Formats: sequence, structure tokens, C-alpha cells
Amino acid sequence: MTRTPPTAAELALAAEVSRLGLTITPHQLERWRAKHWLAPADQWTDPATSALRPDIVHRTAWLAALSRSGRGISWIGWTFWAIDDTEQTAALLRQALIQTIQLPLRQAGITLDQIPQGDSDTAFEARQGLAERLRRGRRAIGRDLGGLLRDHAATAGIVLPEPRTVSNLFDATLIRIGARLLTGGMADISPEELTDTWRSAWTGPPERLDRITAAHITADETGTDLRALSPLAHGLPGLVRVFEQADAHLLCEAVRACTKASSTLMKLLLERADAEMLTALMNDAMWEQWVRAGGIAPVSRLGEAAITLSTVQYLLIPDWAEDLYRYQDRMDRLLAAPTAPTPDGGPV
Repeated sequence: MTRTPPTAAELALAAEVSRLGLTITPHQLERWRAKHWLAPADQWTDPATSALRPDIVHRTAWLAALSRSGRGISWIGWTFWAIDDTEQTAALLRQALIQTIQLPLRQAGITLDQIPQGDSDTAFEARQGLAERLRRGRRAIGRDLGGLLRDHAATAGIVLPEPRTVSNLFDATLIRIGARLLTGGMADISPEELTDTWRSAWTGPPERLDRITAAHITADETGTDLRALSPLAHGLPGLVRVFEQADAHLLCEAVRACTKASSTLMKLLLERADAEMLTALMNDAMWEQWVRAGGIAPVSRLGEAAITLSTVQYLLIPDWAEDLYRYQDRMDRLLAAPTAPTPDGGPV
């Protein structure tokens, strides 16, 4: 099949990107436009000067740097949709998030329609059976990020801050109750069962867990159900509704913030991971609330799940967004701080 010869605009854009040491093809430009990662060609130039817009050259260079033969760019494509923040890109973003949040169901061969609603014994038992299907075949993870970092630091004689909650978010007991929360929400878990589960896996300061328990007791006495504030209050169906009903601009804002934060975190961990920096990150409450629960986002399906989880927290948890912006500022300052000199006088 004969391809249409490249246009003058495509050749000009390829030349600009080439000056940056990168190569693009008309086929790539066509694909990026089809994915709505790159604007239509008639928007590439400044109407006043007819020159290529710098932001278009910058976006194309990023796409060229990220694209590898046979590999997608994963959630980074979501970032471009969120930055553009149009009706069309917000709809694409909404669809991607909804598909990703349902990934555990698809992997277990379950559809959302199969999760029965209501508080009958039959519906409850059916949800318990679906939860077991969700857990089936899941690989146990002995340590999460915090545990891995502490183990590596210990071999070098470095002591990092201890966990504030549980030592491993992938503890088998937590995964078991998490599957039930996905299918049935908080209504399927009694307050006592939830507290006992956390207590069985808790390795943080005991008084912290006591304060959480006391807060729930006080709330119950005043007629407030704190469990209703949980992102999993209504299970996976509730999370899907959150994405379906979220304001388009707020959805784009949330994904912009979460993808920027994860990118900054990854850069810090890869380029500046010394004991002082890690201690500063781990001493902040957002280490437990975000880094260990969706902050690490590799360019893969796992990373898409992490960004989706962060977006859920941004949209649903009071004050979480403000804490993320505060943590972003902290990471930016750590990234900008000068590195310690090496014995030969150069940077680390």
C-alpha cells in the first residue's frame, strides 16, 4: 500500500526534532495524531508567523524520545490528554481510567454486572465468592517498597524511618479483605473485622492504631460513619461511578497532578536516592498515604493501575490533593538541591 508523501508541515516538524537528536516518521506522526497525543497538523503553526509552535516541537520530541519499537507509552499518553484538557481528551482519559480500575475483574473473568447489589444473604454470599475469584492465583509479595528500601539500606549500615502503619501493604490478610471490599464495599466488612485485620498486620506505633480506633468509636457515638468516607465505601462499582460522574476538567487536573508527582518521585529515586533524601520522603505522611499506595508508577499496566489509584484518592479523600501538592513541592526542592561532592570534587 502506497503511503501519502509527507506534507511540508511534517517535514518541517521532523527537521526541528532532528536538530534535537531524535528521529520521527510520518507514520509516527499519523499515529500520535490518531491517539490524540499530538494536535492536528493545521494547529502546528502560529497563525501570525506561520512558524511551528514551540510547544508542538517540544511535545513531538517527547513522543519521539518515549516511543520504542513494539512498546507503548502507557500512562504517559494519559498525561498528554490531561494537559490538553479538551472534551475529547477528557472522554479518552475517563475511558482509560474506567478500563484500568476494572482490570482485577477482567483478570478474574468477572464483569461489573456480575456483582450483585443489596444486603440479602444470597447477594452477600455471591460477593464473597467473587472476592475469592479475585484472589485466586495472586502472587504473594513478601515486601513492598518500604521494606525493600530498608533491607538494602540495612546492608550498608543505614537506618531508615520505620513504617507508620503496616510493614507490607501486600500482606495476605490485607489482600483477602481488600478483595471483599472491591466486590462488596464497606457494607460487607464489620468494623470489628476491619480493625482486627489492620491490627494483625500493624507494625507502626501502637498508639497510632489506638488513635484511629478511638476516632471510629467516637464517630459511631455521634452517628458518623467514617467508613462511608473510604474510597472503597461502595466497592469497585462505586469507583467506576466516581470516574463516570467526575467533572471533566477536575479529572484532567487530577491526572496532571498525579502523573507529575509520580514522574518526579521516580526521577528522585533513580537519580538522587541517598539516605538523607529517602529519610526526608519517608518521614512525611504522604509516604504512607501515597508513595506506598500508588506513587510508584512504571511505564506499564502496573503503572496505569498506580496512577488510577492515585487519581481515586485525589478525587475522593478530603485534603488529599492539597497534601499531594505539598509533597510535590517538597520533592521539587529535593530534586533542585545540590548533590554532595565526591572525593574527586565532582557531583555524586
